[in-house]
Amino acid sequence: LITSFSAVAACMNNLGPGLGVVGSNYASLGDTAKWILCFAMVLGRLEIFTLLVLLTPAFWQR
Repeated sequence: LITSFSAVAACMNNLGPGLGVVGSNYASLGDTAKWILCFAMVLGRLEIFTLLVLLTPAFWQR
């Protein structure tokens, strides 16, 4: 539980290493988990509000 929360927090905030199993590197995680964490990194860089704006229908109307 600590490993998963720290991995997501580290990826969303671009902090670097997490706690627990992902303390030194993320090699022990599966491919799906790495893809989810990559998406969390992008989400953290773009900020959540940018993603929400892109998902609203009013943004895409003329």
